[in-house]
Amino acid sequence: MDPKDSLIEYPSDFPIKVMGPTHIDFAPTIIEVVRQFDLAFDAATIETRPSAKGNYTGLTVTVRVTSREMLDDVYRALSSHPMVKMVL
Repeated sequence: MDPKDSLIEYPSDFPIKVMGPTHIDFAPTIIEVVRQFDLAFDAATIETRPSAKGNYTGLTVTVRVTSREMLDDVYRALSSHPMVKMVL
């Protein structure tokens, strides 16, 4: 893909929504995955939303991405993690 075809300008702070079961280790696990790609990721910036019944938790993590390939890698790593149900 030609970089000129992208709607995103890199580097960019890109918000990613991650849904998973409500568990004490969910947020720390997602932070660990994100920091594999963005060493400067600030965990204090995470937005957390529980589901109506409290069974699931939604996290919004804003990752500093430098290329389309990096963004794709972050999505793949999050999507393939066993604790993650959905990534948007």
